[in-house]
Amino acid sequence: MLEVERKFLVTSQAYKNETKTRTRIVQGFLNTDPERTVRVRIKGEKGFLTVKGKGNDTGTTRFEWEKEISFSDATDLIDLCEAVILEKIRYEIPVGKHVFEVDEFLGENKGLTVAEIELQHEDEPFEKPNWLGEEVTGDNRYYNSQLSQHPYRDWES
Repeated sequence: MLEVERKFLVTSQAYKNETKTRTRIVQGFLNTDPERTVRVRIKGEKGFLTVKGKGNDTGTTRFEWEKEISFSDATDLIDLCEAVILEKIRYEIPVGKHVFEVDEFLGENKGLTVAEIELQHEDEPFEKPNWLGEEVTGDNRYYNSQLSQHPYRDWES
């Protein structure tokens, strides 16, 4: 299945006033090769295994395969993951006909807040809330797989 997604920095915490759901996420990577990342995620009380392919030239579209796995299997697999385990709080915010997922990172990526929106196609129009900042779609530094290798706290200001 192809995933079409755009990613933005967040300029304020105003999104929290519009949040419909808030979920803690823990995730790690079994493989961070850009050609095929393999992610293990615990979202609330559920586990997921995800494989993502390399993005297109704009970084907007790429193959994604995801299956739910048991919580205990996900917990066991997290122990096998590479480098930094990501922790974040995900807020889901409906805006117009879409839902933004805002990830407020914790731990070694604390201070980074990123919003993502999934679209049907790359040119699909969408409403931009006032807390949405610079677009970082295609900037590899903001990929979760890269944040697990090069955490935000280590970036130069």
